[in-house]
Amino acid sequence: MKLIKSLVVAAAISGLAVTGSLAGDDLVKKGEKIFMTKKLGNCIACHDINGKTLDGPGSMGPKLQYLSAWPEEALYEKVYNPYTTNPISQMPAFGKSGWLSDGEIKAVVAYLKTIN
Repeated sequence: MKLIKSLVVAAAISGLAVTGSLAGDDLVKKGEKIFMTKKLGNCIACHDINGKTLDGPGSMGPKLQYLSAWPEEALYEKVYNPYTTNPISQMPAFGKSGWLSDGEIKAVVAYLKTIN
């Protein structure tokens, strides 16, 4: 079982490396749209972003700042299943629950990496 989990994580990380090297403006824009759109990620409902003016409450979750310094794998895992690092998180497991696809999570990660 550990081997299977390791292989899945390795595949996700290698996919992120490819995404990171190919991440362009289109991927960042797609991620921003998912972040802002109520029927997609709706991240704006809970998160404020450092240095950006947003039209949303952004008061339930932590203020997002300095994410450009985070490893892509950590951001991916936080969106995919936040409970792995914070078992009492109020954030939904967007990937584990199937709310967002792998590609959509990678787009959100590309957008989050633009946040200083």
